[in-house]
Amino acid sequence: MSRIGKNPVTIPSGVTVDVKGNNVTVKGKLGELSQEIGDISAVVEGEKITLERPSEAKVHKAQHGLYRSLIANMIQGVSEGFTKELELVGVGYRASNQGQKLDLALGFSHNIVIDLAPEIKVETVSEKGKNPIIKLSSFDKQLVGEVAAKIRSFRKPEPYKGKGIKFVGEELRRKAGKSA
Repeated sequence: MSRIGKNPVTIPSGVTVDVKGNNVTVKGKLGELSQEIGDISAVVEGEKITLERPSEAKVHKAQHGLYRSLIANMIQGVSEGFTKELELVGVGYRASNQGQKLDLALGFSHNIVIDLAPEIKVETVSEKGKNPIIKLSSFDKQLVGEVAAKIRSFRKPEPYKGKGIKFVGEELRRKAGKSA
């Protein structure tokens, strides 16, 4: 029994949900997203969308909750959007952007330049005395998470000094150094 799948998703004003066969398209002020939902059927009733599974098979139970969450994220994305913030911790670590190009100086012999997708808005904040912050925002939750993970993978935070790229608010597990 999928408790998540049984919950209806409320559709806020300004968002339109269109169901054609097994394809759900969500349009809002920030953009448009679509998702294929396989065997699960979606029904739009006024201001709510409910998902129903064809059988009690384990696969259908799993997909029921999955597609309900994906559709809820799509609706939240096109109405409010999603934001991830990354913090660069380390001496000489810098970030700057020109449009959709993100330029990272992470202690390597060269700068890392990333071309970001047009759906992502990037902003870099560098204040004196504070660590540089990269703000990624988009209406696609999956895309924001993927790009943030890619940027973090260039210099993961290490446990001894805490240097690297970390999410804002992330708690790092720190280790003690050599005891001499």
